Amino acid sequence: MNQPLPLLMENSIQIAWDYLEATGELGDAQTAARFLMDSVEVMIRTGERRQLLLSNRAIDGLLEIQG
Repeated sequence: MNQPLPLLMENSIQIAWDYLEATGELGDAQTAARFLMDSVEVMIRTGERRQLLLSNRAIDGLLEIQG
């Protein structure tokens, strides 16, 4: 399913946000938002278009930096 890139980015971030919020691992909202946006954007710029992979890698990256 090909989505416009802004929609792909928005949906990927929302999936990650919802998961992190539901599990109580969101942390600081502003930091999380910036990290998720930057992370998903970089992956999209390198050609990744799989929404769940974008979400999951962003989640993994945020959890890694949070320790």
